[in-house]
Amino acid sequence: MISYEYPLNERIRTLLRLEDLFLKLGHFCAGDAPQDHHVALLTIFETLEVAGRADLKVDLVQELERQRQILMSFRNNPAISEEALSGALYEIEQASSGLLTMAGKIGQYLRENDWLMSIRSRAAIPGGVCQFDLPSYHYWLNRDPEARRRDLTAWMQPMTPISDGIGIVLRLLRASSRPETHLARNGAFQLTMAGRSAQMVRLASAEAAVPEISANKYALNIRFMLPETIARPRLAERDVAFELTFCSL
Repeated sequence: MISYEYPLNERIRTLLRLEDLFLKLGHFCAGDAPQDHHVALLTIFETLEVAGRADLKVDLVQELERQRQILMSFRNNPAISEEALSGALYEIEQASSGLLTMAGKIGQYLRENDWLMSIRSRAAIPGGVCQFDLPSYHYWLNRDPEARRRDLTAWMQPMTPISDGIGIVLRLLRASSRPETHLARNGAFQLTMAGRSAQMVRLASAEAAVPEISANKYALNIRFMLPETIARPRLAERDVAFELTFCSL
């Protein structure tokens, strides 16, 4: 079963993009090949771009505090595990503390690194980071993998609180509701929102069909397309079973 997520506002869209970038960064940092670390560095630049678009730190701190207050209200509730509750509260408090210690604009220390910014500007040009364009970067890519990994870790370490905060918020968002089973007749499905409040829609299906999701405050529309016709999209003209979850904090 493949799961798809569709954000219903710009804030959640930004968090999902950053989560994806942090996951890719962790994957490519773990590799040893120069190509792995090249992609990791480009991912750092993408993360810097996305994280710098909004007052992300303030939004995360406010959301974590709101969730902390909600969890605090479950204290002494016999239906809630005190151990699990204490663990969740501790995790939130640690993430909030890390965010509050971050000074200045996110990633400003990277923007002040002339060498990194020279690579970033060349990387925007197709094939612009060849060895004859940036010999110092070519030298770095040929250093010992552990030395490169230490550099990458040092460049990303100050942004760890952002990654931790995003992880907590999205985990709580995904766990906020239970899935409902639906059937898209002839590959199409529409649901009237009817005042339903949600920040993200999650769709899971084991069918060989690709969902195209669109939504506004009035309705949710899903069209299941045949995967073998991606170049020339065609509706899967058959009934498609799927699970749908409306997530909201």
